[in-house]
Amino acid sequence: MGPILVLYYSKHGSIKRLADAIAQGVQSSEHQVMVRTVPEISSNGTADEPTNGPPYVTLSDLENCSGLALGSPTYFGNMAAPLKHFLDSSTAQWLKGALINKPACVFTSSSSMHGGQETTLLSMMLPLLHHGMVICGLPYSEPELHATTSGGTPYGVSHHAVNTQSALSKEEKALCVAQGKRLAHMAQALCSIKQD
Repeated sequence: MGPILVLYYSKHGSIKRLADAIAQGVQSSEHQVMVRTVPEISSNGTADEPTNGPPYVTLSDLENCSGLALGSPTYFGNMAAPLKHFLDSSTAQWLKGALINKPACVFTSSSSMHGGQETTLLSMMLPLLHHGMVICGLPYSEPELHATTSGGTPYGVSHHAVNTQSALSKEEKALCVAQGKRLAHMAQALCSIKQD
């Protein structure tokens, strides 16, 4: 079984903090995790590998993962263009059905409490559903969903970033870890399902 891919785009660091906490949850379930990011969109179409932090994702990383956690900041209630640009390049994987029956979750952050987090999470689910992935949200059995006054939704983990240095709240961090664990458990359970 391949690793869980935690794939994100982060402009100011909030999404990276969420991604790292989700990866912690995956690792606590003793499942291999691979953290990757996407490059900015440039006019010449090329981007140098990052000098620090995770490397850029490849289509092979996407194809060979056993589950996917996908994260983006909220831009006008939608995912960021660099992440969508990568997903738009995955037609070959869609044609092969490479992601069918693999679990996926989504996560986001915005600078205002009601800045379109839920619509962003839903927008990220759409291409994953087209790929035949199984969406893995957060159930209300997670007590932090009842206690949070910051981020956190049943659609996926979220963060209210008051500023670019905002730490995750206690509830947001706990929900990230829970989401990572749930995704790893779902990957284990779904790996035995054969495609028709």
